[in-house]
Amino acid sequence: MRTLPDYLRKGMKLVLIGANPGERSARVGHYYAGSNNPFWTLLYESGVIPEPIRYEDDRRIIEFGIGMTDLVKRPTRGVEEIERREFAEGRVLLAQKLEDIRPRIIAFHGKMVCERFTGRPCKLGLQKERLYGALVFVLPSTSGQNTGASLGVKKRYFKKLAALLKSPKD
Repeated sequence: MRTLPDYLRKGMKLVLIGANPGERSARVGHYYAGSNNPFWTLLYESGVIPEPIRYEDDRRIIEFGIGMTDLVKRPTRGVEEIERREFAEGRVLLAQKLEDIRPRIIAFHGKMVCERFTGRPCKLGLQKERLYGALVFVLPSTSGQNTGASLGVKKRYFKKLAALLKSPKD
């Protein structure tokens, strides 16, 4: 099964990092293509992006200075299928990408993604430590499998990310 391309370039204001592509997303060739995934709606309604876009137009995210990639590029039905060595390999490759593009903000889409990348526990929201000079923000996962946070909670964190994006550079 194919995977999703990286939407990355140097100097981006934000890079969104997911765990890995879901099977449906990989099959149709677009990020967050699950029918029950509110990711794209939350990006717009929170103010992270200035206009609504659907998963079919995911490559347009670059127009807003925002990039997308995944910690592991192999598609699965769920993150529990990802092997430990895949996370280890993904950490190395992702670190190289982030070091190269130097975004202003790195946003992990889910606590597990941040914890697997950094090797330490995290909380939702803005983190104390920076990575590669970038601010680090952790969003709740919008996957249909994440039943831990309500849509209202998810929207609140997306709005916090939007406010961080609009704040003056530090």
